[in-house]
Amino acid sequence: MTEPGEERPAASAVTGDMASLESVRVDKWLWAARCFKTRGLASEACAGGHVKVNGSSVKSAKLLKRGDEITVRTGEDLRILAVAGLSDRRGPAGLASTLYVDRTPAKPPPVEVPGMIVRDRGLGRPSKRELRDIRRVRGY
Repeated sequence: MTEPGEERPAASAVTGDMASLESVRVDKWLWAARCFKTRGLASEACAGGHVKVNGSSVKSAKLLKRGDEITVRTGEDLRILAVAGLSDRRGPAGLASTLYVDRTPAKPPPVEVPGMIVRDRGLGRPSKRELRDIRRVRGY
């Protein structure tokens, strides 16, 4: 036990576990690496076929080892991660980023067509002015 005035290092317990593990479940690792907010969401992604390990879809109980390559689809984003460390505990974000090497290719810049009106998703209905501009461009 530590004395009331002593500080005990919180991260050392988590890093100590990282060195001793040889394999860990995919859903636990995705949760610990902060790819998903909850372990349940990580399990659902595995069940839905959104998680692949070394090119094949896996269930949440699949065991990961160092060197495996994980492809995770979250929404419209696709992430490719190489497993560098193993942990079954969720730690701080700085420690979670040491669990993987991000091999996700950079997104290409959006292609702009002259005269094309682009609206971001989720902005709601276009205003009257935007509708007039859209109709003018489309030739209505």
